[in-house]
Amino acid sequence: MVKKQVELHDKAITLLHERGVTEEDIAELVLFLQKKYIVNLTIEECVENVKAVLKKREVQNAVLTGIQLDIMAEKGALIEPLQDIVKEDEGLYGIDEILALSIVNVYGSIGFTNYGYIDKVKPGILAKLNSHEGEEVHTFLDDIVGAIAASAASRLAHDNPSKAEITK
Repeated sequence: MVKKQVELHDKAITLLHERGVTEEDIAELVLFLQKKYIVNLTIEECVENVKAVLKKREVQNAVLTGIQLDIMAEKGALIEPLQDIVKEDEGLYGIDEILALSIVNVYGSIGFTNYGYIDKVKPGILAKLNSHEGEEVHTFLDDIVGAIAASAASRLAHDNPSKAEITK
């Protein structure tokens, strides 16, 4: 049975919040990505675009899948050697990035470049999620959050071509 959009959306938002991530946290990443390019960009505009990205079924599915895998790794519920790979966020394990790319794929090539950049520098909430401190596993969540931010930034760029200010 196909789940209703509202059910997926509500569960994705609930899981993000339970894992310590708010729409505002993601919006701060969007602002980080776009403030040089969109004059007078506000955090409210960034939040609005994050919420629009989170309304997409593909994004909701990625959030649910990634967070579930992180939770299973915390509980030791994955098969070996996958358990250790996910729990340790092994550098050569790229499936977390592949899941994130399914999100940015919806928003074109600028989504890919935004994601690559933010995944490399890990500002804001991404630094916290990627710190590997405590018992929580965020192998998938940090990449998903980065992808949502990259997608929202891409959405902004596409919607505001007249506001774009090229900086060199």
